[in-house]
Order: sequence, then C-alpha cells, then structure tokens
Amino acid sequence: MIMTLQRRYSYWLTLGLAIVAAGILVRVFALFHDCCHGSFFASRSANTIFGYITGVLTFTAFEDWRDAHNRHHATAGDLDRRGVGDIWTMTTEEYLTAPWFKRFGYRIYRNPFILFGPGSALLFLWLQRFPKKGSGRRGRKSVVITNSVLLAMVTLASLTIGLRTYLMIQFPVIAVAGGVGLWLFYIQHQFENAYWVRRKCWNPLSVALHGSSYLKLPKVLQWFTGNIGLHHIHHVRPSIPNYNLQRCYDEIPALQAVTPITLRASLGSLRLGLYDEKNKKLVRFSDCNLSILRRNNGNI
Repeated sequence: MIMTLQRRYSYWLTLGLAIVAAGILVRVFALFHDCCHGSFFASRSANTIFGYITGVLTFTAFEDWRDAHNRHHATAGDLDRRGVGDIWTMTTEEYLTAPWFKRFGYRIYRNPFILFGPGSALLFLWLQRFPKKGSGRRGRKSVVITNSVLLAMVTLASLTIGLRTYLMIQFPVIAVAGGVGLWLFYIQHQFENAYWVRRKCWNPLSVALHGSSYLKLPKVLQWFTGNIGLHHIHHVRPSIPNYNLQRCYDEIPALQAVTPITLRASLGSLRLGLYDEKNKKLVRFSDCNLSILRRNNGNI
C-alpha cells in the first residue's frame, strides 16, 4: 500500500489492498479477543503480551477492553443489566415512553449506515482512547500504554513515509475492519428470536444457546473472522480458543441444534431495532410505530 502511494498509482488500488488488510485486521482482533479470555495460549503471560500487541494493531486497550468484555459475558441477554460492552437496545415500552429527542438519537444510533460507518470509526479512533465506565486501575493503565504506543507509531510513520501516506493507508483499513467487526458483534446478539429476559429469569446457558447466534459463513470468511460466527459455542465456554470452535461444533450434537443464520439472513436483522418483551423477540421500528398509532387511536 505504501508503494502504490509513493509510485502514484491509482488510489483505488490502494483501497483494494485496504480491504484485504482490513480482513486480516479482523482476524487479528479475533486473536486479540481470545487473549482477553486467556484462551489463545496456555500461558497467561503470553496471552497478555500478545493481547497488548494485537490491541495496539486494532487500536484497542487490552485490559480495559478485556474487563468490559467479561462484563458483557456476565450480562448478555439481561434486560436489567444492559449498557456495558453491548449494542444499545431499548424495549418497545421504553421507546414508546421516551422523550422525542431520545427516540431520535436512538434511531440515529441504530441506523446501519451510521453504526457501521462513522460510528465504528468513532469507536476505534476516538472512544477507545478513553477508559470505559467502571474501568479499574489496570484497565486505565492499559489505555495509557496503548495510546502512547499508537502515538509513537504515528510519529515514526510521519518521519518515514509521511503523515499523509500513513493516514491514507490506516484510515480506510481501520474504517472497513471496524465496520465489519462491529457488524459481527451486532449480529451475534441482535436477531429476531434472541434471548432477552429480566435478571430474575436470566440463565447463562440459555443466553449462550438462544441469545448468541451461529452465523454460518463461507469458509474463507470464517477464517478471516476467526470462527467467531460460532458465537453460541463461545458463550457456552469462553475458554475455548477460536481454532477449536469448529471442532466443538462438529463433535457435539447439542451445539448443532442451534439454527444457523446465513450471511443473507443476517442482513435482515439490521432492520430490527427494539425488543418486544411481550412477544419475546426483536422487532422493527415500524412495528412500534403501529403500536403508537393504536395507542393514540385508543386515546381518541
């Protein structure tokens, strides 16, 4: 990519290479994710060292993200403990009773063109530069270390290939990889019949098998995404490394009982925006608008 810019080839060629580089970066994040669970290596120290390295490459602080992600595993599918390491999800009742500006902001947030476009770039380039809510001392320290290394990398790039060249390479790679990564995280828990309950009824095994999807991808895409499409297995046992997820699926019939979501079907989930507690499923905003009309007609 540096060569294409320095030799003044068409920038479209650089962007084509950026897509390949973004795919590799998605896989790097999958390895980073395993390190956060302490599953990629047998050694805890090896997971930490490699986690920091891959964290810098993916613009994510290792220990800060690890703590938030562990909270995600402990609260996924729990309507009473939303807000950490997840996609903002409102119930239909919450949406109907919210003030107009909150509903408007929520609609903007859930718009796929915003969430997986500017939203993902904002997340990785800006929001990840700050500790997450409730982060401990080690998490805050990891943010400082990661930001310092990133600053050193940008400085070195500026002194060698030039800041403009670096940005023309780095930005499209992180934008594409971030968008794909956020979409993967979205589809893992945002599908029509996803398991969501109140805390008193919350069950970790039900969350794993019914609240986490099995996104069935072509083998090439499965490699780039580090088998993370087998997300139901990951939530059953987070300590299983990505390279053993397919083997688990092949050898354990109970894991095969989960209905897979195809790549094409996953696009339909992008239209879902609210959780209907009464019918126990995610619904579209248009379904909620009908509820508003019925309520208004009832008032009349």
